[in-house]
Amino acid sequence: MPTAYLAAEGFERQLVEELARAGVAQGELHGRLLVSDAPAIAAAWAVNIWRDVEEVPIASIGAAASALRARGRNWAVYAPLHAGRAKLIAERLPHVSAKALALGAPAPTAPLGSWTLLATDRLLLSADCTSPFPNGEARFVEDRAGPPNRAYLKLWEALAVARAAPGPGARCLDLGASPGGWSWSLARLGASVVAVDKAPLDPRVAALPNVTWRGESAFALDPATLATFDWLVCDIACYPARLLTLVERWRAAGTVRRFVCTLKFQGATDHATAEAFAALPGARLHHLHHNKHELTLFIS
Repeated sequence: MPTAYLAAEGFERQLVEELARAGVAQGELHGRLLVSDAPAIAAAWAVNIWRDVEEVPIASIGAAASALRARGRNWAVYAPLHAGRAKLIAERLPHVSAKALALGAPAPTAPLGSWTLLATDRLLLSADCTSPFPNGEARFVEDRAGPPNRAYLKLWEALAVARAAPGPGARCLDLGASPGGWSWSLARLGASVVAVDKAPLDPRVAALPNVTWRGESAFALDPATLATFDWLVCDIACYPARLLTLVERWRAAGTVRRFVCTLKFQGATDHATAEAFAALPGARLHHLHHNKHELTLFIS
């Protein structure tokens, strides 16, 4: 069945390259939406994947709304073209509340379809999409006073998408932690955090009773010198190949249950290393709404 891949904003080229490397035949881009006749595959640079896509001819705004209602209740519109007409159609559909999530809250579970107008008389839709957020855009109740930077939003989104979060009593290891936004988030959830970085933490984070700072290199740290952890998180600035070596060392040690790590690309996108990450047992790669030229790795 046809599939449509919605590229992360500004990263259409990366999605095209990723799908080409996987041998996926591609059609033209409709804004950021790439339509293919091939079955859906996991695509890290797609913030939403539309499965079993239908193209439906429509004679009117009312006919478009009826076609959508007949296939599901909750819909998100993507309208790079014909935005005015799309708005009129959307107004005839049930309202979907894109409520901002608090830290630790899981992503919504209600099915959310997606649609667009290819032309004024042609509707493209899918009732089966991978993202629980409209067009993959996750929104959160931001804290502008506590964390030292906005990088914490990546971890919030990662935990929401994973629908799992460390709670009180969980042991977490934050590698490359400074200035401490991710450690702050984990500590707010009640977890006990070991934060590793040669640079010190922000004083507000360092003062938290459930955060312990180790002033050393994350890459030199020997897993055998520490106890077991429920979570290893890492938002360190390094080449993806170096991060892969780090993750493989901790996986081999067997002392960590779950991983959440950011692959940060510098210059050209290193698709080969991203594929090596995706091939790890239990691994998933996503471009989150709050990622830049990055992908987020989940291993559980």
